[in-house]
Amino acid sequence: MKKIYVDNSSSSFPKAPGVADVTAAYISEIGCNINRGGYSVSYDAAMEIMEARKLLADLFKTGDPREVIFTPSITYSLNTLLNGFLNPGDHVITTTMEHNSVMRPLHHLSKTGVTYDTVKCNETGMLDPTNMIPLIKKETKAIIMLHASNVCGTVMPVPEVSDICRKYNIRFIVDAAQTAGISEIDASLTDALAFTGHKGLLGPQGIGGFIIKKDFADEVKPLITGGTGSKSDEYDQPDMLPDKFESGTLNIPGIIGLKKATEYIISEGTEKIYKKEMMLTSKFVSEVKMIRNVRVIGNIDDYQNTRYKQKVAVVSLNFPEHDNAEIAAKLDENYGIMTRCGLHCAPAAHKTLGTYPHGTVRFSFGYFNSPDDVDQIIHAIKEILK
Repeated sequence: MKKIYVDNSSSSFPKAPGVADVTAAYISEIGCNINRGGYSVSYDAAMEIMEARKLLADLFKTGDPREVIFTPSITYSLNTLLNGFLNPGDHVITTTMEHNSVMRPLHHLSKTGVTYDTVKCNETGMLDPTNMIPLIKKETKAIIMLHASNVCGTVMPVPEVSDICRKYNIRFIVDAAQTAGISEIDASLTDALAFTGHKGLLGPQGIGGFIIKKDFADEVKPLITGGTGSKSDEYDQPDMLPDKFESGTLNIPGIIGLKKATEYIISEGTEKIYKKEMMLTSKFVSEVKMIRNVRVIGNIDDYQNTRYKQKVAVVSLNFPEHDNAEIAAKLDENYGIMTRCGLHCAPAAHKTLGTYPHGTVRFSFGYFNSPDDVDQIIHAIKEILK
């Protein structure tokens, strides 16, 4: 049975060509640390890490590779930004489409005196940014939101929200988990942009990071402190970037793998990647919406209109007359089709979309899927629903 992987919103597979090779080669042939050893192999490895920062700085249109901070995951990045910036009495604005990587840190911070409001998105997951303005208070320090939904694929109006933040002197933090490596991203519109390496960037798990402007970095405390290989004669944490936020040994094999993946993304071009993924998604939606007893969640018209880029390649389906979990299980067991069923770590989004508490079956297409994959998925759904 041919396996068809359509869970790329969770983690991309396969990875970019060469990622596994360079990661394994670093572990088996080099293996040293950086910023510690006084020998050429360590210096060479440090240069590889710097090259990775430069590539990501170019991809996200930020001018300084020192503003690229590596973390173990985007969740770690978001926790660093929120916990390091907010203090009791501060107020934050977010949306009802957020992933738990934002909602749980905010909920935790609310127990310490931080307050937050969530802007209601519509039933397709779209945000009207003007609805944020009445929620702004003198205590409002930041707006934090995702770039695109991991449940229904809706892309948020980042440029418009950025304008609001600039007008009201509010920090703007963006969760780019579903768009980094797929969509054109201009980090200069944000104060901090969090990314993960293992989704659209086609790199390995265990590596993520954030882009942060220097003036905002001055206001954010590091989540952890410790050895950085710099200013080792001082007990104070270095305040220079990226060292301020990179205590301890980095996931060097992961960064090497991400560097290789980023080279591939840049060589292919995000425009080409986006068009391919949306072609597959549009084909899937146009066919699946014709099947009786299947409901496509969100605005299905946006999948066909790639000009405005209001969607990414994420489709959630509800099967009203069936158990969604049973459908997902049959797709896997009988047809080798790997999806994700449930609430996708985003209960607030499902409440907004009207799919709480039962959730949906999510199909998230990647650059290495094919039109034949779509045909086989459609055939399988029809067979299961007979």
